[in-house]
Amino acid sequence: MNTLKTAFLLTALTLLLVLLGEHFGGRNGMVLAFLVAAGMNFFSYFFSDRLALSMYRAQPVTREQLPRVYTVVERMTQRIGLPMPRIYVIPSDSPNAFATGRNPQHASVAVTHGILNLLNDEELEGVLAHELGHVKNRDILTSSIAATLAGAVTMLARMGYWASLFGGYGGGGRDRERGGGIGALLMLILAPIAAMLVQLAVSRSREYEADATGAHITGNPHALASALEKLEAYSKRLPMEASPSTAHLFIVAPVISARDLGNLFSTHPPIAKRIERLIGRPSLYGGPRS
Repeated sequence: MNTLKTAFLLTALTLLLVLLGEHFGGRNGMVLAFLVAAGMNFFSYFFSDRLALSMYRAQPVTREQLPRVYTVVERMTQRIGLPMPRIYVIPSDSPNAFATGRNPQHASVAVTHGILNLLNDEELEGVLAHELGHVKNRDILTSSIAATLAGAVTMLARMGYWASLFGGYGGGGRDRERGGGIGALLMLILAPIAAMLVQLAVSRSREYEADATGAHITGNPHALASALEKLEAYSKRLPMEASPSTAHLFIVAPVISARDLGNLFSTHPPIAKRIERLIGRPSLYGGPRS
């Protein structure tokens, strides 16, 4: 299913760019748009994980640098038969984590400084197991490509908006207003398309499934439930701003500003519902302690 979703995303981007190219540039524009789409598809497949990691300044770490995470991930991957992913740390005090990559052989797991400071060992193990759940369920390719493509479409919309404003300056106020109106219309059309790409590719069920897989890996659903409860509370106190096109990668939804149309990109189910699926009630009222 995830392979089909990935193929759909790449095809949808190609068709969208080809149609836009034909509309604005005729046959030559269509050919150019196809070449651009092919290049973007290639980049998305092979480099979307690197782009996501670089956006948040994630730094790779070794076993010696971060044994608390490395040894836990190594033990769990051996238990479930997965290759060892690369481990990254994000220099942010906001507690969060995500997994990315095109397949289990090229997977990466990233955690913030904030999550390392907030969670005890059992809770951190639950979060890492959740991220390995995404790797095991092969969510990571679809999620990573969706992030890249949604970001690309949003960027095209913004380029169109600013180009229309710039183009209108030479013709006076009326032309500028007309150009701004066209740009705004382009934003209204393309931004929801970008959001739709993410929504179609990244259903809310993937978080439930990764939670269930993570709980199965550790055998301790209460630890993950406790982690989710803490993450929800502390992520509001120390919000982590994220691009709307990559917000779906994280274990809990980061802050997205209203100007970035964040609600359109909402892909996370409520934390209370995730906890309820894990332990049968919407709140833990205290979890495992260090």
